[in-house]
Amino acid sequence: MGITVADLAFVGSDLERPESVLVTSTDVFAADHICGVTRLGGARTPLHDAPEGFLPNGIALTPSGEFLIANLGDEGGVWRIDADHHLHPILLEVDGRRLRNCNFVGFDDSGRLWISVCTQQRPRTKAFNRYTADGYIVLIDEQGARIVAEGLGFANECRADPTGKWLYVNESTSRLLSRFPIEIVDGRTSLGSKEVVYAFTDGDFPDGLNFDVDGGVWVACVLSNRVVRIDLAGRREVILEDADPWLIAEAEEKWEADQLSDAVARAGLTRCLHNVSCVAFGGADLKTVYLGSLAGKKLATFRSGIAGARPVHWNYTSAIQR
Repeated sequence: MGITVADLAFVGSDLERPESVLVTSTDVFAADHICGVTRLGGARTPLHDAPEGFLPNGIALTPSGEFLIANLGDEGGVWRIDADHHLHPILLEVDGRRLRNCNFVGFDDSGRLWISVCTQQRPRTKAFNRYTADGYIVLIDEQGARIVAEGLGFANECRADPTGKWLYVNESTSRLLSRFPIEIVDGRTSLGSKEVVYAFTDGDFPDGLNFDVDGGVWVACVLSNRVVRIDLAGRREVILEDADPWLIAEAEEKWEADQLSDAVARAGLTRCLHNVSCVAFGGADLKTVYLGSLAGKKLATFRSGIAGARPVHWNYTSAIQR
């Protein structure tokens, strides 16, 4: 597709860690360290009642117009933010386990809520290596909340694909795009055995993911600042990159030696894409791509030749910042 940094436009302003982006037919929303969730072009209203260390990460929009937020902070959990920007806990513990370092939350077309917890290490930077694989996936449906997959290397964004047959998840430090078959046995939803879709190299550490109408998976890779597309045959195409060859070489060396520190991972913040973390499709034709990041004050955006798959929240209306 050949998008370059020079092709990018930027939207929004004064964002604080817009790690996750959610787009509806009328609005663009981003996670925000100060506001929890902010609508581009809307008022910036600080969160009320946020617990110490609260770090908004993945966001999901409910049919009633409220947002759910995954708290990446040490205390973790999934929280609801109401129209007045007050926080309310939704799920803090499951199967006797505290949801520390909660990374992402998202609905599928069946109304099920999928949650990723990247690691059980405190602080989470202890999991910045190739061997720690204690991340897991939580499912909430009409039968309650339960852990449905474990043993993941820093579980990041997880989404059901447009067919509803698979749950895809990025394992950031294991550097894998993985998927699980979604199975229903005796009326109960579970996940089958993991399949590896793609194993990343060359400085790519997968973070966010999304789907296009052709079944391709678009992956945002922090540190390398690349957006890549994995097609149905498992082939990788670089859509956009803002990579520093020296930084990539250092990251590869440190990862092989089990020395991937927070300092190395954060070095990508110096690039234009500021550690790209999320891909979302919008616009009337779903061909406008929005990119979240760990440190950008705006969202990078460009036009794609391939439309994104229509998300479940496309026609939802948020009660926040109208």
